[in-house]
Amino acid sequence: MSTLQRVAGGVTPAPAPNGPLGIFGGTFDPIHYGHLRTAFELLQRLSLAEVRFIPVGTPAHRGNTLAPASVRLAMVQAAIAGQLEFTVDEREIRKATPSYTIDTLEELRVEFPSRPLCLCVGMDAFLGLSGWHRWSELLNFAHLVVAHRPGWQAPTDGLLGTLLASRGTVHAEQLHASPAGRIFIHAVTQLEISSTEVRSLLDAGRDPRYLMPDSVRQILLKSGWYARKEKASG
Repeated sequence: MSTLQRVAGGVTPAPAPNGPLGIFGGTFDPIHYGHLRTAFELLQRLSLAEVRFIPVGTPAHRGNTLAPASVRLAMVQAAIAGQLEFTVDEREIRKATPSYTIDTLEELRVEFPSRPLCLCVGMDAFLGLSGWHRWSELLNFAHLVVAHRPGWQAPTDGLLGTLLASRGTVHAEQLHASPAGRIFIHAVTQLEISSTEVRSLLDAGRDPRYLMPDSVRQILLKSGWYARKEKASG
């Protein structure tokens, strides 16, 4: 199913199979407009053919997710329905072992030997890149696209500063010209929404309307995930 887009009513062909493929991973616990707006702006700015959302199954670098994989997957599917260039990839959800980005990139590179792959991350994730599993190999398989927001500074020294100096580019067309190896930093619209805050809001019994597509909101309200559980008295 890696070349198909899953939507509520079935599947439709994924667009432009040979253009640059954006890879947008995360727990999406839950997905919200901050994720979607960032992905959309990168899609447009970099002229990506597709942005593929890859929900994490078992996170390798943090505790367990609160909502199960099936619910998080359903929320991503609901959130991207109607945006043809957005697709969802279930490969990490299906794994019984922890998810590592490098493993997913290796699999995608086998599937697309010469297609440009663009791994999209936030600046906070980029600053912690040296803690990732086999992080120094990431650029062998994909370009790195860093979504930059006010308040974060790109490193100018150390390992990441050196990496930026040698691999950084301000020319988006260079991401089209080769399959991997460059770092591109792009400022995106700042939306002060986080999954943590959404979960806290739901736990307090408040409505997440306007923080996410209503289709996602309906899943949350009907399933009760993240809502405050009844506490024992005393």
